[in-house]
Amino acid sequence: MNFLTSIQHYFQAHSLPILALIGLVALLSFYFGKLTKAIRLPLIIGYMFFGVLIGPSFLGIFSQSIQSQLSFITEIALGFVALTIGLELNLNDLKKQGSGIISIIFAESFGTFILVFFAVWLVTGNIILALIFGSIAPASAPAGTVAVIKEYRAKGTLTKALYAVVGFDDGLGIILFGFASAIARNILLNQTGTSTGGFFALILTPMKEIALSIIIGLIVGALFCILVRKLKSSSDYFIHIFSVVLLMVGLSRAFHLSLILTNMTAGILIINTQRRNLIETIHRELTNVIPLLFILFFTLAGTNLQIGTLPSLGLLGVVYIIARSVGLIGGSRLGALFGNVSKNVRNYIGLGILSQAGVAIGLSLIVKQDFSGLGKSIGKTLITSGDQIGTIVITTVTATCIFFEIIGPILTKFALKKAGEINVEDSE
Repeated sequence: MNFLTSIQHYFQAHSLPILALIGLVALLSFYFGKLTKAIRLPLIIGYMFFGVLIGPSFLGIFSQSIQSQLSFITEIALGFVALTIGLELNLNDLKKQGSGIISIIFAESFGTFILVFFAVWLVTGNIILALIFGSIAPASAPAGTVAVIKEYRAKGTLTKALYAVVGFDDGLGIILFGFASAIARNILLNQTGTSTGGFFALILTPMKEIALSIIIGLIVGALFCILVRKLKSSSDYFIHIFSVVLLMVGLSRAFHLSLILTNMTAGILIINTQRRNLIETIHRELTNVIPLLFILFFTLAGTNLQIGTLPSLGLLGVVYIIARSVGLIGGSRLGALFGNVSKNVRNYIGLGILSQAGVAIGLSLIVKQDFSGLGKSIGKTLITSGDQIGTIVITTVTATCIFFEIIGPILTKFALKKAGEINVEDSE
């Protein structure tokens, strides 16, 4: 303990320039990833472990101030991940998989919402908490799934299905959250007699967010397609790819839109309208930048994981973890059965979509902000204060994300290996 304290004091007294810190962290995190691969775990587990080590939970090298300064790296990385997902969603390939993918997305999203809703309601007796946790539960962390697919160069029907599910279920999850949180807010306001009857005004915001995200993605994607028509140099392609991702991330942040939906929409437009050799060039250029972004993204994600919150999980956190896991795995399997998909997809798709992080934490922050100052204590009801609701939601979601971010990539690798879609040499 004295050793850790000495390191904390040293870095507090001798702070490195931010660029030097990024460079040092990228190098050290890279080797931590190699260590975890040596014990047959995905690289990103090593990146996240190193992030936890240098974060507030242990060494405290990455303070909240530094995390805030580097938040743009996380946004850029998510932008590239979303674009990569979109570039895998060829509509002709999706048609070949039939309606099964749509069936899986709806079954796992609504199945998880319903199961978590009833589980939380039984534990807390509070319908407001149940609605909020139920609507946050379907949100996945596509970065974790995509990172494992890229690391092990997975290919096959399950891989394609995973790209589609983690890409589209976030959009459906945002819609679910918009409706559920609006209902929960109105229930809370009705309890205090302060309801303004603005239900439709509340749900209009998330609907506008989704629509504008898609529109901006289509516009920027179309602009990219026009600009790259006569390019020949690979460096020119890289400049255009990097520029449009930054543009979409910046616009999403400025107008409070979903950067995942925006970049994914652009990717879908590109792959379904452009020639094959252009798509191959884009993939080749993305391969050069994605590994570094993954190192920085997952290391920064690790610094945000407060291990100290784990003891606060309690019964609610455990129930949320179990209900969400059963909902995603069971719901996706049920959807696969109705959708008549291949055996590999039916058996393993649920194991590949458990990761949860950025989107879920973002939604919990929205809850904390939107419910602040609302409601009051009434009788013996467990939770009726908006401030209490926000605190419980953000604490529980943050703590459970630690579990899902560790177990998610491991189970994704397991699923892909069982399906025979991982390069055997890479998995050793």
